[in-house]
Amino acid sequence: MTTDPDLDLTLLRLLGPGEPEVDCDECFELLDRYVDLELADEPAEEILPGVRAHLAGCPACAEEHESLRALVELDHLS
Repeated sequence: MTTDPDLDLTLLRLLGPGEPEVDCDECFELLDRYVDLELADEPAEEILPGVRAHLAGCPACAEEHESLRALVELDHLS
């Protein structure tokens, strides 16, 4: 990749991941479990392969992931 993170992200989105990924519908269905696994320090990508690759290339799903993760983290603090 390049030394420019924005360019790297753009290239990743254009070229797609070098690994299998899920589509948006499947990602949305798996996101709750994926976040729970991440927060439990479990190997989320091994258990739910393709989600990480999709999140890296899909801004809408990545935003949903960030929002859900922040919400769950707040809930755990309560």
